[in-house]
Amino acid sequence: MTAPFKLICILMRQKLNLITLGVDDFEKSLAFYEQGLGWKKSDKSMQNLALFNLGGLVLALHPRDELADDATLTYQPTEFSGMTISHNTRSEQEVDEVMKQVASLGATIVKPAQKVYWGGYSGYFKDLDGYLFEVAYNPFWELDENGDFKL
Repeated sequence: MTAPFKLICILMRQKLNLITLGVDDFEKSLAFYEQGLGWKKSDKSMQNLALFNLGGLVLALHPRDELADDATLTYQPTEFSGMTISHNTRSEQEVDEVMKQVASLGATIVKPAQKVYWGGYSGYFKDLDGYLFEVAYNPFWELDENGDFKL
């Protein structure tokens, strides 16, 4: 019974390189990330596909209906999908600054930044399309000079 799992591990490297978010209003969402957060869109972006290099991982924005069609699924909104996208900072103050910034851009603050049960400090917001982001400071995980985890 374990043989199929070994085969999968050989075929799929332990690496993610693209996360695509389906968005309702492409231009409005693009403005949120580009002008609001100050993220730089890649010149490899195309019509209806915005690509943001996140240091080895790419975040893509694409119209939700087209993405659902491509996956041959029907979009079904939910309050919590069981997944968060996290941005880790170097301090509690930076968490507060990011949360204030996204709120001013129209994001919905789901949980204001606060001390949390695992010993860190974090808050949650939903972007314009309802994707749940955590902004966190984890005193137990070191970040390198590029802001990447040292695991």
